[in-house]
Amino acid sequence: MASSDLKAWIAGMPKAELHVHLEAERNNLPLPPSLTSLSESSQHESGYAFHDLTSFLAVYYPNLSVLQTEHDFRDLALTYLTHAHGQNIKHAELFFDPQAHTGRGIPFPTVLRGYRLGLTTAQRTLGISASLIMCFLRDHSAEYAMATLMEALPFKDAIIGVGLDSDERDNPPSKFAAVFQRASKEGFLLTTHCDIDQPNSLAHIRQALTELQVDRIDHGTNIVADDELVCIALQKGIGLTCCPVSNSVVTADFKGREIVALLRRGVKVTVNSDDPAYFRAYANENMEKMAVETDLTRKELVQLQRNAFAISWISTWRRNHFLALLDEYERSTSTPELPNGI
Repeated sequence: MASSDLKAWIAGMPKAELHVHLEAERNNLPLPPSLTSLSESSQHESGYAFHDLTSFLAVYYPNLSVLQTEHDFRDLALTYLTHAHGQNIKHAELFFDPQAHTGRGIPFPTVLRGYRLGLTTAQRTLGISASLIMCFLRDHSAEYAMATLMEALPFKDAIIGVGLDSDERDNPPSKFAAVFQRASKEGFLLTTHCDIDQPNSLAHIRQALTELQVDRIDHGTNIVADDELVCIALQKGIGLTCCPVSNSVVTADFKGREIVALLRRGVKVTVNSDDPAYFRAYANENMEKMAVETDLTRKELVQLQRNAFAISWISTWRRNHFLALLDEYERSTSTPELPNGI
């Protein structure tokens, strides 16, 4: 377990969160059957039972039924950003899945306006910088994704980029190449989930880098097994948004060794929370896991956050401002001794 000094040092560090999915329980609706039928013996400490990506998604999507009104979406965004502000997150880029809502009859503008109001309220009251990334559900058709992209065009000012998430099996990035090409032409930045230890993981990473021409990759640590792909990522300056705690729940390993190896090769890896309300770990707890369970040095822990600001989709002025805050924090604080003694 992280010492109190280490926890405090990580908590005080200026941070960016680039991989977090908005979700919550709202309106006092009854839990969906996928939750009420779970046995206590199979439940993770979060209260939900899942052991891989598929079982997690089976819990995640039914829970979205509690989001119904613009106020729900506003409150959801504001609740996360309030918690993030408490962890000294200076900038957050938030994934949202409009198809998970429009597919059950919630109008796209209701979703977007609610989230946008939550972000602007948090920016005004808390001073936290935040933006939205719209994800397409890869286990639906490319035509549905293109229709969703078209629906988003009137709200381009509120969406910084597009992504790709949900069940990766038999849904490679190449399936959405035309959608991403159009999104790029419309001015959106591009990312895609390449979930860890999935079938054809390396092929999917290659497609993301060479066919979709993404600006960064979410998860993606399997890239460490292919030196050519690592070199492509280095040449293009592609960053990875990694999530150690969620990795440890949906697979057998948190991929700390892989994250460290990529960091030391110069890949812009970052540490994020993924779905913090489900995995009971926000940004600080994910950083603590890396500090305690790997041999990262003090400077390397800071570098993880330097990478996050470097690959974030913000203005140069704002990026330099946040990096200056991080540099000042590193200079002005004494780093507690790490468990590995480095």
